[in-house]
Amino acid sequence: MAMASAHLARLQAKLSNQWIRSKFAQAQNWVAVCRARVPAVTSAERSRAVKQYFGALLISLGILLSAYVGGTYAWMYHEQRSLLHQWQVSNASGGDRVPAEANALTRILIPKIKLDAVITEGTSHTALTLGPGHLQESAVPGDIGNSVIAAHRDTFFRHIYELNAGDDIYVERHGKQFHYVVTEKRVVQPTDVSVLDNSSEARLTLITCYPVYFIGPAPERLVIFAKLAKQV
Repeated sequence: MAMASAHLARLQAKLSNQWIRSKFAQAQNWVAVCRARVPAVTSAERSRAVKQYFGALLISLGILLSAYVGGTYAWMYHEQRSLLHQWQVSNASGGDRVPAEANALTRILIPKIKLDAVITEGTSHTALTLGPGHLQESAVPGDIGNSVIAAHRDTFFRHIYELNAGDDIYVERHGKQFHYVVTEKRVVQPTDVSVLDNSSEARLTLITCYPVYFIGPAPERLVIFAKLAKQV
């Protein structure tokens, strides 16, 4: 009886091992079939997939950037229209009062670069997002002294680097037009405050960051100097 039990145990162990080996073989066959069904990805295909991914990413970023820039210019156009109305009302009321910070002061026209904008009072962040800003410590445009106007290089003063000696700049204030002529163009360091010095003549100084297409905070300043030629 004991021998029969031992024989039965050996038979069961043998059958168990055979079952395990059979299942393992089936698993190996299944893996092989799966591998055969999934095509191998070549290095060229992988490279093409990566290029397609980054191409789609760049297109998406371009669309977002275009939407942001378009929205920014649309907003500035709306604000300039509001300032123009404010300036026209101020002109119609007469007087020569300097407005409060970020309010319409004068209108500047530069035919060569097709600039027509309302200058705001002050050079705070708020004022410069609305339009070119008048440095409050400087002379009012049209008056004796150095009138300093600043604007961002990527908005209103984007093209002032195209100005050269002899080009015309017009400023309108309270029914009068002041015709300035460019005398000099200069690139200076931000620490060079001599460009803000007052003058015994009626002068106009335009300032923006430079280089115009520099990515990040621009390291220099572009300055356009002009003198009053006549008043109409």
